[in-house]
Amino acid sequence: MNTSGWLQLALYIVVLLLITKPLGIYLFRVLDANGKTFLDPVVKPVELLTYRIFGVDPEKEQGWILYTIAMLIFELVTVLFTYLILRFQNFLPLNPQGMAGVTDHLAFNTAWSFATNTNWQSYGGESTMSYLSQMLALASHNFFSAAIGIAIAAAVVRGIVRHSTKTLGNFWVDLVRINYYLLLPISIVYAVFLVAQGVPQNFKPYDTAKVLEVQTVQVPKKDDAGNPVKDAKGNAVMVDQKVDSQSIVEGPIASQMAIKMLGTNGGGYTNANAAHPFENPTPLSNFIQMLSIFAIPSALTYYLGRMVKNQGHGWSVWAAMAIVFVAGVLVCWGAEAAGNPIMNHVGVDRAGGNMEGKEVRFGIFNSALFATITTDASCGAVNSMHDSFTP
Repeated sequence: MNTSGWLQLALYIVVLLLITKPLGIYLFRVLDANGKTFLDPVVKPVELLTYRIFGVDPEKEQGWILYTIAMLIFELVTVLFTYLILRFQNFLPLNPQGMAGVTDHLAFNTAWSFATNTNWQSYGGESTMSYLSQMLALASHNFFSAAIGIAIAAAVVRGIVRHSTKTLGNFWVDLVRINYYLLLPISIVYAVFLVAQGVPQNFKPYDTAKVLEVQTVQVPKKDDAGNPVKDAKGNAVMVDQKVDSQSIVEGPIASQMAIKMLGTNGGGYTNANAAHPFENPTPLSNFIQMLSIFAIPSALTYYLGRMVKNQGHGWSVWAAMAIVFVAGVLVCWGAEAAGNPIMNHVGVDRAGGNMEGKEVRFGIFNSALFATITTDASCGAVNSMHDSFTP
């Protein structure tokens, strides 16, 4: 635990504190159906057109039952949409690697995982999903699920502050305004920043690079049908395979990373998630990604204070969350900086801390800070492997 880490932690908390009020005020206006924002000249016509296309009356509010039903209907429709895209991605465009259609069980699991903001993954994104699936199926849920979470939080707050009311707002209005005025504009700017940091954003096929040192690995032997060959005892027959090249992932990565972090989604474009240099290439991108995970949750505390007309209440919630967060950071950072105690028994020097499963470009502190942030926000993104952390 060194001075650099303490300074970075202080910087993170100060910057988060500084953006809480302005973003909270903006969020207050976005969550007011009649609120005015600086984006109105551009976005308002699109918002009203969306209502007309889908037959939504923005002046009509819903009770909690209708609000919940609308949310569930939207979830079911988008889950089915995602399921179908994943199942039949091999017949759809933007699939330069020729990815096969996702199996029914995996497609169902993934659709519900992303729809509920869980983003649990049992596949490697770069080896399973086409560009269209990543953009249209998964990234869209990153927007929708985040917007639904914010909308429900707003509905709960409205229920607290309103007296003798039977309505909590309009789900469709909340969904549209949160996406149009909050998530989309920030994500566009955010994605451009990530591209500037080196995150790919293209539709090119994967590149292939020759490795400097050819490796020989053992892989299961397969028959003509692609099934593993087994010996008389039922064990897989292994054969040697030379590895002399490496596939380098391409695709629309930056656009998905922006909303993945901002919406506390966490599902990675690649299997290594934010530990992959194409998802999170620099210390600056790492700092902004950590900041964006907490940005909206932090702003919601200010929104709460405004709604209950007692800003001190909002700040007290923020302070309580900050105390728990800082305590978690210190415990995690201290444990990782101390290294794995088991290494004492084998005579390994632990001076550098527990670097197992961590990226050298981030080190102990930024790995521990990211891990605490993503866990506290229930985000799921990782820039290091949590199963390699000390108990």
